[in-house]
Amino acid sequence: MFKALKSKNFKLFFYGQSVSVIGTWMQKTAVSWMVYSITGSVFLLGLATFLSMIPSLFLAPLAGSIIGRYDRHKTLIFLQSLAMLQAGTLALLIYFKIYNINFILALSLIQGIINAFDMTCRQTMMIDIVDNKDDLPNAVALNSTMNNFARIAGPALAGIILHEYGEDICFIGNFMSYIPVLISLLLMKLTPHIKAENKLNMLDDLLEGLEYVKKETEMARMLMMLTCSSLFVISFNTLMPVFAKDIFSGNAETFSWFESAAGIGSVLSAVYLANLKSAENMSKLMIAASLLLGFSVIILAVSNSITIALICMTLSGIGMMGQTSSINIYIQTHSSVNMRSRSISYFMMAYQGMIPVGSLIIGYVSHSLGVRATVAIQGIICILSVLVYVYYKKHKETEELESCPVTYRNSNN
Repeated sequence: MFKALKSKNFKLFFYGQSVSVIGTWMQKTAVSWMVYSITGSVFLLGLATFLSMIPSLFLAPLAGSIIGRYDRHKTLIFLQSLAMLQAGTLALLIYFKIYNINFILALSLIQGIINAFDMTCRQTMMIDIVDNKDDLPNAVALNSTMNNFARIAGPALAGIILHEYGEDICFIGNFMSYIPVLISLLLMKLTPHIKAENKLNMLDDLLEGLEYVKKETEMARMLMMLTCSSLFVISFNTLMPVFAKDIFSGNAETFSWFESAAGIGSVLSAVYLANLKSAENMSKLMIAASLLLGFSVIILAVSNSITIALICMTLSGIGMMGQTSSINIYIQTHSSVNMRSRSISYFMMAYQGMIPVGSLIIGYVSHSLGVRATVAIQGIICILSVLVYVYYKKHKETEELESCPVTYRNSNN
């Protein structure tokens, strides 16, 4: 399970990031709870998530083009420094009791812009910090395990801190968590990057990347599946403060249970992925994970028991993690070297870029249909998307089988 940690650079990356992402989840939980507590608005709760993630939709292709041309190591150090500055600004605002929703939303947007480049850079850099390229799927899975362990620890810690000490301690903690990241990045020793000779041409790079993904039909289908899931399904998480506070009459600690339950499921799924001996059958794994996600979300929507709701959150965490990571591993292991950064940028675009649009849609729809009905519809959409994916996959395989005899006869002639 831990074979990728034999690479010194990946080990430094892993340990540094493991502290930082806990801080990131503490801040994410605190912002969500604070926005809903201050405004009582589901729409503004969705808007905060929207602003922190929407830049990925527009900037991810640009990020893929730029990061593929410059030193990823130096770029990541610069981006992490900017993220630390953003976290420090938010911490100062809350420390001095400046609860201005406009400032909070503006800082969420700035965080989203930084993340659009940062996440693409981190994913692309995986190939540089793993010595044995056969360990790349394991590195991707371990990175996911780390992120999802933080998804448990971060909200749980945030729930305790919010209840006992207040929001400002959460934000200060996130600011401090960037220190070990920067130290670990500075300690890395990587091969100097060879600067690209041709000039950056955004339009040409974008079209070239699109053509590549279209030719890789399985990759294209997986990205379409992820786009649908991010747009219509995964955003159900946006409504968890409403489940915690209104449906189950809870508080900040209750909200942290929901976040942590999903995190536990994600870690279980990531541990399974990290123990896989090869990166084969990612498509089948994605189908199974997507079905689990859909059914668990439907049951969550109709549940009146907080115990059943938390179990469903755990299962949804397994499903979400299995779906997104299997697609990520497939892209990482099947992309050509010169197209990897752009392929990953489309993954980030389909994943991080679509979630905020979905959050905004779900925030609006829940006003009309109600929270429970909205979440139930999301689960149904997830299952339908799997059926559509399987249909087109089988249809393509049938066409390929039928063309084989023709190809064989033509070669004999």
